[in-house]
Amino acid sequence: MSVQTTPATVADCLRVGTGFSQGDRNWIAEQFGTLDARLATYSADTTALEVSVKDRAARGQKVTLECWVAGQQKIVTTSSEEDLRAALNDVRDDLRRRLNDAKTRQEPRHNRHLRDTASQHVTVPDEHGAHPADDMESKPGIEPG
Repeated sequence: MSVQTTPATVADCLRVGTGFSQGDRNWIAEQFGTLDARLATYSADTTALEVSVKDRAARGQKVTLECWVAGQQKIVTTSSEEDLRAALNDVRDDLRRRLNDAKTRQEPRHNRHLRDTASQHVTVPDEHGAHPADDMESKPGIEPG
């Protein structure tokens, strides 16, 4: 029996920190909605987001978005945009880029160990549709490798 995991979404994983109220949460979740596609590759049980702002509505405000995904390093993005909406969009876009980069580093073409492991399991059928490993298993004295 396999365990089904719930895909992570901003609505499930977002916490508001310093400088925001629970009333701001829905508005922020709407701003971050485009992150759902990237977060969906992770489990909601092992993913968390926290957004906070320092010196809200003042010159020099700083918005911080932190992302925790099990098995990966914490990702922290910040913005010093004066407009709060622009700052939220800035940290959202930066997080999306960094999640994409992290996902790309885990793919076989960027990881020699994963690439070598993946290529060992791929067999290409010949022109008759037979796999080379099938031929080796049927011939005595030849071990598939």
